[in-house]
Amino acid sequence: MLGHLFGSKSRVKILKLFLLHPEDKYYIRQIARDLGLQINSVRRELENLEDFGLLVSGSELEQEQVGGDVVEILQETAQKTKGKKSTLKGTKKETLAKAEKKYFKVNKNFVLYREIRDLIVRAQILYEKDFIEKLAKAGKTKLLVFSAIFVNNENSPVDLFLVGRFNKSKLFKLIADLEKELGCEINFTVMETQEFKYRRDITDVFLYEILENKKIMVINELDVA
Repeated sequence: MLGHLFGSKSRVKILKLFLLHPEDKYYIRQIARDLGLQINSVRRELENLEDFGLLVSGSELEQEQVGGDVVEILQETAQKTKGKKSTLKGTKKETLAKAEKKYFKVNKNFVLYREIRDLIVRAQILYEKDFIEKLAKAGKTKLLVFSAIFVNNENSPVDLFLVGRFNKSKLFKLIADLEKELGCEINFTVMETQEFKYRRDITDVFLYEILENKKIMVINELDVA
């Protein structure tokens, strides 16, 4: 569905990566490797999204500069390596190479940032439904909570919270498949029922941070309010 809307599956994967992790920066080779895409395809999509205004780019050196001048960094390096010409020469090359290492970030000031991100987040409902159906084959679920990326809430400590007894290999494969579909890593926590009840009784901070944040409870056999 999103592929038809945005023009290509590659673009959708890249959009999900940036919009579901708005605080992170990514490099071309990193994106190609993590998403299983061709470098040239990634480069083209990133350039298009930057021209559109949804992404911004920069270099590692920009973050390390004090006065915004490459020479200042090289001079500082020279002082540290005084008398070691070969070392200085190598360090200069490393510094300049670093200056050319370009990264991309989502532009949260883009006029349609919220609207596009909300669309991406709401599309996760389709994946949630499929995940729930397959989860029944991995074990007995007592509690299933979707949060964070599934409800556009950056404050929750996990995206997915499960309570019950599961075949771990089946469950982990199911989550890995979901990550491929979404194009991003899913932070999840799994507990057995006894552990969950104990943590709830002692008012465990981590547990209540999950339960009191914005969430969707799909399965609730433990009478969680």
